Amino acid sequence: MANSAEAPLIRPSGTFSPRCGAKGFARLMLAFLLLLSPLFAAAAPRIGVMTMQPGEVFWERFGHDAIVVDDPTRGEAVSYNFGFFDPGEPGFVRNFVAGRMRYALVALPLREDLSTYRDEGRGVRLQWLDLSPAQAQSIADALEHNARPENSRYRYDYFRDNCATRVRDAIDRGLGGLLRERLVASSRGLTYRSESTRLASPARWMWLGFELGLGPNADVPLSRWDESFVPMRFADNLREVRLADGRPLVAAEEQLLPHRIAPEPGEQSTSWWQYALAGLAIAALVLFAAKRRPRLLAALVLPFWLLCGMVGALLLYLWLGTEHWAAWANHNLLLLDPACLLLLPGGWALARGRRPGRLFAWTLLAVALLALGALALAWLQVRTQQNMRWIVLLLPIHLALFAALRRR
Repeated sequence: MANSAEAPLIRPSGTFSPRCGAKGFARLMLAFLLLLSPLFAAAAPRIGVMTMQPGEVFWERFGHDAIVVDDPTRGEAVSYNFGFFDPGEPGFVRNFVAGRMRYALVALPLREDLSTYRDEGRGVRLQWLDLSPAQAQSIADALEHNARPENSRYRYDYFRDNCATRVRDAIDRGLGGLLRERLVASSRGLTYRSESTRLASPARWMWLGFELGLGPNADVPLSRWDESFVPMRFADNLREVRLADGRPLVAAEEQLLPHRIAPEPGEQSTSWWQYALAGLAIAALVLFAAKRRPRLLAALVLPFWLLCGMVGALLLYLWLGTEHWAAWANHNLLLLDPACLLLLPGGWALARGRRPGRLFAWTLLAVALLALGALALAWLQVRTQQNMRWIVLLLPIHLALFAALRRR
């Protein structure tokens, strides 16, 4: 029996020509492949960015996101979620306090991931991206590789390397850097502080922690690329990105779950005049009480100095003892001074009608001068920090206490 490679192909004319038959066969195969090309294109995975609205627990306040890979060759869509951590791991609390947290990427079925947010009442939207088959496959392959147990863990940073920036960076790598190129050149003037306090505002203790605890590093204006550490901002930015040919990056958008709890907080006011009025009113009461009830005043300021000293000691620890870079060199240390703890023995002596030692007078002067230093830094715009509300609240109190108690 003749080998199939040697057998002649039949042409329409009925004559035999192996050479021309090979050309015809090649043309036939090419046409067949062209007919199948839409099927091959359809087999490429779809890539989407899933954005979850803020929840009610403090670690849910910033929202969340994940990458959805819908691969028709594998059936069920997969959610690649960078937001998993293990509170039971050894040293978790110590590492959390020191700013050395470890998070992990976990791949799980989309329906399973959605069930968590459905139970929490959090809204979820999905943005399908207009990617080439090669780009989509590249992102899917990279995520599958990174989700392996030996590759899944990463060093978490609240602002620079969190669940949203990991999603942003994965999409950017698939686009060959186009996403960063589109977002890095523009800014809305947002800062890490403004976004943190806005999203934390429903929990006043959390808002206060960000307000007092963040230093000047948190007040640098962010590009749209950097502000995408907030999942909802990243979703907004994706809607505005255009590909090289002008097409929008987001091809379609759908709501997967309705939002059934309090909505995302709006922009926060930066006015500080209410704090100034409060500071001046308290300063006037200090001066008034110093003339009428000096021992009572001394007893009342003890909790104030204790609070200032303890908060100041915490801010100093965040700067010198942790890796929370956004809290370093905090100007509020000049207002919430750890040296206030040194005033407590003298204040206790005054409350008992006794004369404090020399250290009390010098410490009282140092605390007042350092508080004035916070105003000087703000006026000279030295490493600008948005803490004017705390200056106008606390500085009048420190000055009034110095004026009222220095002679005693």
